[in-house]
Amino acid sequence: MESKKQYLKSLQREYVKASKPKKSSLLDEAEQRTGLSRNHITSKLSPKTNWNKAKRSRTTRSRQFSCDLIIHLVKIWDIFDQPCGQRLEPLIRDELTRLRKFGEIDISDEQAVKLIKMCPKTIDLLLRHEKEVRLLGKKYSSRKTSLLYQQIPTKMSDEWDRDLIGQIQVDAVEHCGQSAIGQYVNTISHTDISSHWWEGVAVIGKGQQRTLAALKTARNRFPFKWNEIHPDNGTSFINYFIYDYAISEKLDFSRSRPYKKNDNCFVEQKNNQNVRKVFGYLRYDTEKELSILNDLYENDLRLYKNFFQPIMRLEIKTRTKGHIYRKYQEAKTPYQWLMESPNVTIEIKRSLTAIYEKLNPAMLKRTIDTKLANLVKVYDAKHQIMVKTVNVKKLEKKQSKVRFLNYPTGPVRLGQLIT
Repeated sequence: MESKKQYLKSLQREYVKASKPKKSSLLDEAEQRTGLSRNHITSKLSPKTNWNKAKRSRTTRSRQFSCDLIIHLVKIWDIFDQPCGQRLEPLIRDELTRLRKFGEIDISDEQAVKLIKMCPKTIDLLLRHEKEVRLLGKKYSSRKTSLLYQQIPTKMSDEWDRDLIGQIQVDAVEHCGQSAIGQYVNTISHTDISSHWWEGVAVIGKGQQRTLAALKTARNRFPFKWNEIHPDNGTSFINYFIYDYAISEKLDFSRSRPYKKNDNCFVEQKNNQNVRKVFGYLRYDTEKELSILNDLYENDLRLYKNFFQPIMRLEIKTRTKGHIYRKYQEAKTPYQWLMESPNVTIEIKRSLTAIYEKLNPAMLKRTIDTKLANLVKVYDAKHQIMVKTVNVKKLEKKQSKVRFLNYPTGPVRLGQLIT
C-alpha cells in the first residue's frame, strides 16, 4: 500500500494539469498498475487529497468477561433450556440470586454483578463458541436408526438373480398433485424382477395396515408365488406389520439403501411407464377417484400391460473408456417371459394361456381410455365444486364487509345483517 501511495502521489501532479483525454489514459494506466478501482484512484488524485494525514490509532477495549464467567453462563443457559440472549437476560437478572441460594451456581458477588450487567448481544457473543461446538457434535454424530432397519438387509440392483421368479420390488407413487397436505391416493406398485410382471393397488393415505392390505391384494393377483419383498426405506413399508407378515409367510425381506433409487430400479421404471404416463400428476383424494383407479388396476390395466406391452431385458453391460455399452434381449411381454421361463410350472402356463386367448387388446385399450375419461370428468367436477366453494366464501366475505361499512348503528353479527 505504501508503494501505491507513493505512485499516486507522484502521478497527482501530472493528472491535475493534464487534459481530459490524457486524464483518461493516466487513469487506465494507474488502474492497471495498482489494481485499485477507478473511482478510488480518481478520489486519491484530487487536489484536496491530504497525503500527510496521520493514521488512526486503533483502540481496543479491555476484556471484561473472563473464561470462568463463561462457564457459569453456559450452565445457566442449560438450566433454562438454551434460550436466546434476549430471553436469557431477564432470567439472569431475576433468577441468579435464587440459583445461588439453592447452590446451583457457585460464583462470587463480583461475578454475579457482571452476569447481571450483561446485555443480550454480549450473552449471544459469549455463547457462540458453545453453540458451534454442540452443532458440530450433532452434525457428525452417527445416525440413529431403529432396530428394525438394522434387522432388514440392504440389497443393490446388481445382487439380484435375474432368472429367479418371485423377487418383488415394491414402491409407492403419490397422486398428491402440487400439494402433499392431507390424505390423497397412493399407488402401491409391484414388479417381478425376472419377468417384469406388474401389479398396482391404490390406497388412501400411507397407513401401514392399508399398505399391508395392498401387498396382500397384489400378491393374490400375481400368477406365481413370491419369494422376496424389496421396498424402499419408507415407514409405510419398513414396519412391523409387513415385517411380521413376511416372516409368517416365509418371505425374504430386503430394502434399498437410503437415497439410492437405483437399488429399486425395476419398480421405479414401472412407476413412470405404468402409473405416471397413464394417470399424470393430478391430485386424486376422493373415494370415486380411488374406485376408478382400483377398477383399472384390477380389470384392465394389469392385463394390458402384462400381456401386450413388450419389455426389453438387459443382457450385457460393458464399460469401455468411460462409455457404457448395453445390449438388450429381444423385446417380449411379461406373459411371454413367463411362458419361456423353466421356473414356471405347466399349470401356471396353461392358466395364463387361457386368459391370453380371451383377451382383445383393442377392446382393452378402448376400455382403459373410457375409464380414464371418466376419471377426468370426476376430477373436473370435484375441481369445479372446490372453485365454486372458494368463490362463494370470497363473495360472502366481500358482502359482509360492505354491509358492515354501510350499517348505521355500528358493528353487529353477520346473521343479524342477513335477517
